[in-house]
Amino acid sequence: MADAESTHLTQATFERLQAELEDLTTRGRVEIARAIEAARALGDLSENGDYHAAKDTQGKMESRIRRLQHTLGHAVIVDHVAVGSSETVSAGSVVAIRYEGDEEIERFLVGSIEERHDELNVVSPGSPLGQALLGKTSGDVVEYESPGGTLRVEIVQIGT
Repeated sequence: MADAESTHLTQATFERLQAELEDLTTRGRVEIARAIEAARALGDLSENGDYHAAKDTQGKMESRIRRLQHTLGHAVIVDHVAVGSSETVSAGSVVAIRYEGDEEIERFLVGSIEERHDELNVVSPGSPLGQALLGKTSGDVVEYESPGGTLRVEIVQIGT
């Protein structure tokens, strides 16, 4: 069931994030605890760069752990085959668009930033462009507000 906090992920991305979370909460925490302990053994913590660097790394790692837990806890697995064959834009769709006044066609994956994709930029379904695209079909022209003003884009193609 999708809600405002849900994150649409492919099964492969979901599994990759689960593996990353497992690694960070086991090996990662053990390694950072060892680094902090080793830095503490060096003496005065107020001027100990190793200690402060290890604590900073620990904070960033714990932040990533919380982000992963939230993302995975609100994940909705998308069926890439069904999404790819859909005639309307939804989370998980690859969309080719052309900005008004521009001949260049740009392709985007509408989905979570966690859906790393080598040849495609990712646009969040919750972003102004993502919201404008959702539910639309090829040939539709949509408008959305950007920091530079209102932009119009034509949906050229939906799918891979």
